[in-house]
Amino acid sequence: MSLIERLDPREVRFTKNINPYAKGSVMAEFGNTKVHITATVEESVPPFLRGKNQGWVTAEYNMLPSSTHTRSHRERGKIGGRTMEIQRLIGRSLRSIIDLNKLGERSITLDCDVLVADGGTRTTSISGAFVALSLAIQELMKEGLLKENPIKEQLAALSVGVKLDGKIIADLNYEEDSTCGTDMNIVMTSSGRFVEIQGTAEEEPFTKDQLAALLECAESALKVVFTAQNKVLNV
Repeated sequence: MSLIERLDPREVRFTKNINPYAKGSVMAEFGNTKVHITATVEESVPPFLRGKNQGWVTAEYNMLPSSTHTRSHRERGKIGGRTMEIQRLIGRSLRSIIDLNKLGERSITLDCDVLVADGGTRTTSISGAFVALSLAIQELMKEGLLKENPIKEQLAALSVGVKLDGKIIADLNYEEDSTCGTDMNIVMTSSGRFVEIQGTAEEEPFTKDQLAALLECAESALKVVFTAQNKVLNV
């Protein structure tokens, strides 16, 4: 008997070119979760990379006050631990699939602003940030600033979870996330390689069989995300 109850993610939608000032921009939507993402290009790199003929890709993440059920306070000056952890996750995930040497001495910053949070904001941000990054790279190539595409592989992310009855579901919304015994975020490339796996049991520990099923569930559901990304990128 299969442990997987739901393989399909929520409705996945990417709407590109939503910001006229950014090199790449997209609204990423997984169900009711909506994240506004822009890619900004600067012809400079952080001090530790100067003179190395290497680029940099980083990310910032923010939740608007009205994005959750109760108003959250804006983070002014000091960034909270959760926010820092998520934006580092987004940044290192993107750097795993781009050849920074081919990018030249320029930086690309992905700004991920959560408009509506109904579960999976970090995974939605990663999946959408890949689209915004790809659009920015396309523009740089059109302008002749890049001779070849530095992106090595497609990237997406999704949450999966173990319900209290032991069944596994893909792409958790807020209610499911708050009631699941295990919540796992998986970042994966289109060739099936893992970039990051974050999983925690809140109540009952999960088994090896459940872990295998979680990975299988994520891999299957992410095929839908990759297809949606390709559609908007015209790949």
